[in-house]
Amino acid sequence: MSRPQTDRELFQDGLKAWEEGRQDEALQRLRGFVIRYPDSVYAPQAALLLARIFYLNDSFDEARLYFDRAAQRAGTPEFELMQGALAVADGRTAEGLGRLRTLAADDLAPRDRFLRARALARGLTDSGRALEGLLALHQVLNRGDDLPAIDRRALEGQAYDILQQLDDAVLGEAAFMFRGTALGQSARLLQARRLYAAGRSDEAQQQVRSLIADPVPFAYRRDAVLLLDRLTGKPWLQRAVGVMLPLSGRYATFGELVRRGMELAREVYGRDAVRFIYTDIAGKDVSLEVDRLANEERVMALAGPITGGRAMEAARQAQYQQVPILSLAQREGIPELGDYVFRDSLTSRLQARTLARYAVQERGWTAFGILRPQSRLGEEFARVFSEEVAALGGLVIDEEAYSPDATDFRRQIRLLMGEDPEAPDDPGPLSEEEQLEDLFVPDFPPVDFDALFIPDYADKVELIAPQLPFYGIEGVPLLGINGWNDPDLLRHAGRYVEGAIFPDGFFRYSSYPFVQDFVRRYFERYGEEPSILEAQGFDVAGILLSIFDRPDIRTREDVRLALSQLRNYPGVTGATSFDFNGEADKLLFLLQIQKSRIVQIN
Repeated sequence: MSRPQTDRELFQDGLKAWEEGRQDEALQRLRGFVIRYPDSVYAPQAALLLARIFYLNDSFDEARLYFDRAAQRAGTPEFELMQGALAVADGRTAEGLGRLRTLAADDLAPRDRFLRARALARGLTDSGRALEGLLALHQVLNRGDDLPAIDRRALEGQAYDILQQLDDAVLGEAAFMFRGTALGQSARLLQARRLYAAGRSDEAQQQVRSLIADPVPFAYRRDAVLLLDRLTGKPWLQRAVGVMLPLSGRYATFGELVRRGMELAREVYGRDAVRFIYTDIAGKDVSLEVDRLANEERVMALAGPITGGRAMEAARQAQYQQVPILSLAQREGIPELGDYVFRDSLTSRLQARTLARYAVQERGWTAFGILRPQSRLGEEFARVFSEEVAALGGLVIDEEAYSPDATDFRRQIRLLMGEDPEAPDDPGPLSEEEQLEDLFVPDFPPVDFDALFIPDYADKVELIAPQLPFYGIEGVPLLGINGWNDPDLLRHAGRYVEGAIFPDGFFRYSSYPFVQDFVRRYFERYGEEPSILEAQGFDVAGILLSIFDRPDIRTREDVRLALSQLRNYPGVTGATSFDFNGEADKLLFLLQIQKSRIVQIN
């Protein structure tokens, strides 16, 4: 049975919920605290926080009740702040404004500045000084404070309410005074609405189109888009792509590399008429971001994300919203979510298909062994490789697995050879009779398969490859995955991987002129050599830009149909088409280790 929380622990839980913007949870925890520990040293501070929460909910009687229980906090900025705010709420405007103005905004914490701005704006507006009230809100909104989203929405909502009360002349003054900000955007929207209500639809349409084209974010953008729909009589779309990438947090480096590739594509193809609206999805609800891009930005297509779980969420919402999405994640099952979902990525299925086609159709191999890690990656590669080989008339006849942290592969190699893994490595000298019999025994291959597939990364293959001939498997072709495309493999495994074959989605040293051109341009732009991430971003952007360049592409359905009909787009990650499921069917780069070099063989 867990011990009950101390007064300090319970108070700290409520305080943390408040600081993180979880207002309802904070209210519940802090009320429970003051009931349970009314005499605690933390009780006055908890009462003051409760007074603030009730004030923000316009529950002024409850706010006053808890404020009176916080008298021990008198003299602190937080107490003075609430005293001024409640004075304004009670109609003692002059007194309240005086108290609030004695508190310097720069000396307050961000959430205290938020509360001060709300109370000031209320008092100034009640005093007939609405523009000054809007300025108080504007100053907090544009400080760069890391306000919780609930607080930012509250300030914008209060400003909108004030703007609605202004006559046309003062509203125009506010639109000019706050141009380029969220408040200015809201003022322009109200101007457009009044023009529409006055029957001046052409002027209203011009105003709202200008408003929507302005990238400054504001809380009522969706309302502006809906107004334009009403004015034009049809859904409005902008020629834009919403790009969802992690641009902060642990995956920020990967997201930034993809964005670099996409921006290079814009420079190369010069499609200035198409906007790429980047959104950082780190720590955000991806479904809400898709909804925002679809219904506020009104993009015609989406690109990203790059990680599996986020990509699944985004694809489901994109299908629901019927916005074409071109995913960059590798997780299986994404394109199967619907006919608006496409995927352009180096998947395990695509690699296995490329290897199987080459091995069976080009080399004539029909029997295969698999040596794989006991991991999701190893299991998935083994399954899809077996399926692709079987579809071509071949067969996987043996499969052995090892622990991901293994360094000794003797047991698995012996099992592949059909031998007892517990038998000693050196059985001892043969008798004369055994030596004579051995002369007449033909030399059979060490294994029954034509090639061995090892779906693991270079650091593990460096350990496996030398042990294969040591324990008896020699002369068997090795097949790998894109993780083998690593110079360290050549340095550490050397002759043991000579002749090995593996696919990759990008080969920086390809002889293809368009790949060489991409590498040159990227190096000139960023001073580095590109990886597959930049190449994928370049191709995804190129595919979408080529589609948007067509004059017949006017709707999201047009984009979806064009993607479904794409055939052999000449991308730097391979010629790309989409199958009936929306999965990319690419001609990957097929690579081989020849004389300690990685070369392209297709």
